[in-house]
This record gives sequence, C-alpha cells and structure tokens, in this order.
Amino acid sequence: MKKLLLLLFLFGMINPMLGQITEPEELKEVELVAVNYKYLDAVTNEEVAVPVKNLSEHVAKYDIKSSEIYHDDYDTYEVSFFIPEGTVLAAYDRDGKLLRTIERYKNIGLPEAVRNAVKERYPNWTVSKDVYLVNYHDKKGADKRYKLKLENGKEVIRIKTDSQGNIL
Repeated sequence: MKKLLLLLFLFGMINPMLGQITEPEELKEVELVAVNYKYLDAVTNEEVAVPVKNLSEHVAKYDIKSSEIYHDDYDTYEVSFFIPEGTVLAAYDRDGKLLRTIERYKNIGLPEAVRNAVKERYPNWTVSKDVYLVNYHDKKGADKRYKLKLENGKEVIRIKTDSQGNIL
C-alpha cells in the first residue's frame, strides 16, 4: 500500500513537469506606433487631474480611420470629446495625426504651483471656481492656463495664471 501511494505521488509530481516541456513557438512581429505621443507629452504630467489625463489619453488613442465619419476625400477631421468635467475639440489629419486641440475643464483642482502662487499673492482669498484651458498645436506645443474666481467675503476677483503659477 505504501509503495502504491509513493508511486501515485511520484506520478502526480512528474506528470505536470512533463506538461511544461513545449516546443519553442515563433511569435508574430508586432509593430507599435505612437502617433500622438507629442500631444500626451505636452499636455499631461503628474499633477494633472485624473479626468483630464483620461480624456487626453482617449483623444491621443482615437483612431479616425475606423470612425464612421472617415472618408478619403477630406484632409482634416474635427472630433469633439465630452466628459462631465470638460470638453475637447480635436483636429486630426487623414492619417490620424493629432493637429490641434482646444480643451476646457471646470473645477478639476489646481496643481501645487498654482495653489501656492495664489495663496502667496492673495492670502485671505479662496478659490471658488476654476477653469483649466489647454490649446495644443502640433508645431507650437501646448499653452495651459487657469482662470480662477477668488472670493473674500462678499468681494470677488477673477485672475488668470499659467501652469507654473505665474499670474497673468
């Protein structure tokens, strides 16, 4: 009986090992193309809010050629993307390259540089509303600005800053 159990145990250990021996398989070559990587590099960073980052990635990955609006006769295509926090109007060429975008996001949170600059310049004021604006052009890069509404009691002022916190 002990020999039978030992034999079954050894057979149970060896059988899965034999199943692991396979012939090497030749895999197909995969070509990865990042068409709109410049856009993602220009627009996103670590401090960008999650909805902005997600929508930017969606805009960069959008395949105009598989869209129902695609037709070989047109040179550019304008596509709008919407989320509750904002909108993006993007222009693509016929090959799917992102040419330019106009983006607007409301109340998404400010990066630390902007928060610190506003806190330093306007110490007793609070940000009641913010709008994040991005204009991207494939040759010029991205222009990122914040429009802020500040309140101090009943007083209200509006200011504009760039993404580094410089008050414009």
